[in-house]
Amino acid sequence: MPKNKTPRFYFSLRSPYSWLAYQELMDRHPDLVERLEWVPFFEPDEESSRMLQERGGRFPYSEMSREKNRYVLQDIGRITKARGITVHWPVDKNPVWEVPHLGYLVAAREGRGHDYIAAVYRARFGEGRNICDPETIADIGSALGIAPQTLSTAASDPELRAQGVDVLMDVCKDGVFGVPFFVRGFTRYWGLDRLDAFVEHLRAEAPAPVPPPVASAGAVGIGRSADDGHAGGCG
Repeated sequence: MPKNKTPRFYFSLRSPYSWLAYQELMDRHPDLVERLEWVPFFEPDEESSRMLQERGGRFPYSEMSREKNRYVLQDIGRITKARGITVHWPVDKNPVWEVPHLGYLVAAREGRGHDYIAAVYRARFGEGRNICDPETIADIGSALGIAPQTLSTAASDPELRAQGVDVLMDVCKDGVFGVPFFVRGFTRYWGLDRLDAFVEHLRAEAPAPVPPPVASAGAVGIGRSADDGHAGGCG
């Protein structure tokens, strides 16, 4: 397992738990948003699976059972009701998860990663739209001012496919078996209910501010920035 210096948030545009974790991060912990490396987690289709296997990777996730799916619907219903959130459940028919998640790579490249995530979650859980439909992603691109054709056809771009497999290799190396998943070095937290523990872990490791030196009489002190230890996020 790699020892990542930059804390990572593995999120899925499919997962309602990732959606709620995203909302909590944005609403309650905005100071951490740019400190994280945001990594999309998606179930590979046949082409991505083949490319992943050729590189020696194995996707560490299996499709949920019907019983677990029913539980998730019930559990998310409880959580969102308690938070006053209305969910419009989408229907996924033969989904290709590369469509929205490789689209994220395009948006992140344009510096619009967070805007894209918010728009896709809104389309999926706020409007019940099929985010694996390229037309849905094209509409999001139009609204965000990102080239709709480039965004919606990302899954057909060989370079982005290869970049997506790079992401899947990170999923394998970090042992990400579900989402939301949080990584800091060798420390891992899985699930919406572990977000607070992850945040506490990050804050406990944050470097203490460096006080400016006290200038002696007749001297000019030159201080250092206390903000030089924070890595930026990817989108």
